[in-house]
Amino acid sequence: MYAIFDCDNCFVSCERVMRPELEGKPVVVLSNNDGCVVARSQEAKRLGVRAGMPYFKMKDMLPGVDVIACSGNHELYRDITRKVMDIIEADTPEFHRYSIDEAFCLLDGMERIDLKRWGEEMSAKIKRMTRMPVSIGIASTKTLAKCADRFAKDYPGYNKCCIIDTEERRRKALRLFSIDEVWGIGRRLADKLSSYGIRTAYDFAEKPKSWIRHEFHLTAEQTWLELNGEDCIPTRTDAKKKSISNTRTFATMTSDYEQLHSYISNFAVRCSESLRQQHSVCSTVTVFIKTNRFRTDLRQYTGCISLNMLTPDNSAQGLVACATKCLERIYKPDFLYKRAGVTVSEICDENVIQTNFLDFDAEQYSKLKRLSKAIDSINQSNGRQTVMLGSQQFKKGTTGIKTVIPPKGL
Repeated sequence: MYAIFDCDNCFVSCERVMRPELEGKPVVVLSNNDGCVVARSQEAKRLGVRAGMPYFKMKDMLPGVDVIACSGNHELYRDITRKVMDIIEADTPEFHRYSIDEAFCLLDGMERIDLKRWGEEMSAKIKRMTRMPVSIGIASTKTLAKCADRFAKDYPGYNKCCIIDTEERRRKALRLFSIDEVWGIGRRLADKLSSYGIRTAYDFAEKPKSWIRHEFHLTAEQTWLELNGEDCIPTRTDAKKKSISNTRTFATMTSDYEQLHSYISNFAVRCSESLRQQHSVCSTVTVFIKTNRFRTDLRQYTGCISLNMLTPDNSAQGLVACATKCLERIYKPDFLYKRAGVTVSEICDENVIQTNFLDFDAEQYSKLKRLSKAIDSINQSNGRQTVMLGSQQFKKGTTGIKTVIPPKGL
């Protein structure tokens, strides 16, 4: 049996963890540049707010309605969901994190346990310890577990946990489940299935396997098998990323080098943390800085450069040093920058790195590795940025460059 744990309205719920007064009110979380809606509370959904809706359109659609809009705080969301995932991992036999707010768990060895009650108790425990609401779906396949999770999320009567463990429950659930909501069924495939008169997951599951194989691709066949109770979708959550990026659109434009340097340093540190989490190192660091392309009244510039490190690295110090060299080469003081980012690539396993005899210091490398491990441990226990590099912090007035944002038309 599989269990899927899914944080309800994740970003909004994280905001409510820090601001309990938002409970019960219509709340939306906006994209990095506050341009569009990326998450909505149930109250906002009932008002007709759609995911991806531009913020200005939402305001025009709901004049006089007090919808609370929050700028995305992804550092906060990562910290809170990490605590949720730590609780889940500690209490399940086999844990696979699927996304920032979802995890699949294989429940081998729990056959004699009342899984419905266990799921309800797990949801209550997570809520008690983190204040995050979590819904749980349990079934014999991942796709059926996703269906069960939707019922647990949408219907309070399930008490945050729905289990599909009999043929009768499977058929009943699939009859109530729209085909376009099935995990693995994209919009185009849903449209094609609709043209065949397939409206529900049950309609799809009842089609002959030979017809599915003839008309559709492998992914559709795997989904068909899963809906019929045959576990066949492999878990690939352990696959290592081939490149890792961290980018941000700034709330205000800036020409201050020191401020840009602090942004780039933070992005590089985040990339280094991701590398260490998957036990990898990188050989190439890419940095870009961009002006605001929507401000056609201002001068436009995009700077981007990649540098190779002689010895692959995953330490914060090494990546920040390389990213700083990149920034020094592309920075121009006469522009106002709105966006920047760091990407690391040429990634390989940390245990098989090819060292460079010209600059490789085995003792220094060992010290940095121990230091990085210690910093990761402290930050995981006490919260991100409990320990940080000096370059990650920005203090106003550190340079003589003044940030000026001219009004449009000047």
